[in-house]
Amino acid sequence: MGSLSEVQRQIIVGSLLGDGAMRCKTNALLEINHSFHQRSYVDWKYRHLADLVRTPPKARRSNGARIAYRFVTRSLPELTPYFRLFYGTGRKRIPELELSELTLAVWFMDDGCRSRNAVYLNTQQYDEVSQSTVLRLLREQWGIEGALNRDKTYYRVRLSVEGTRKLAELIKPYLLPDLRYKLPQVTP
Repeated sequence: MGSLSEVQRQIIVGSLLGDGAMRCKTNALLEINHSFHQRSYVDWKYRHLADLVRTPPKARRSNGARIAYRFVTRSLPELTPYFRLFYGTGRKRIPELELSELTLAVWFMDDGCRSRNAVYLNTQQYDEVSQSTVLRLLREQWGIEGALNRDKTYYRVRLSVEGTRKLAELIKPYLLPDLRYKLPQVTP
């Protein structure tokens, strides 16, 4: 098995910033779980992480009418540092980390949505400290400006119009064709 490839590391971090979830007893495992309509995206993640997985993605009915499409990696020592990084305090958080273009693209494909000429990153699951951390990381590493925006009772990250353009330029080479709808049409 050996260590993780650089692409695998970036996909794992992007997934953990987004919808990915981890559990850990002795070693950690990663669960990738999306809507059945995003099957091609789950299959793309699976192709990159297949050597960490025993069973390919499957459809699964969750509570109510929602049908999920998901897979789970094996519990592996190579994944445990990511569990400690994101869940070290007991609750999922955004740690200090490097945001590569691929990591940003995976996170955006998981949690991005457009609003006119800007995008939101649905970070409502994170506390204010984590959200402030990610705003700082985006600004310092990529010059992407954003702010917290109230979504009913929770906050999420809203990128500025110029920040949206910068993000789009960085992630377009990695964005899957069926998820390009998440970007505003005015971006390059």
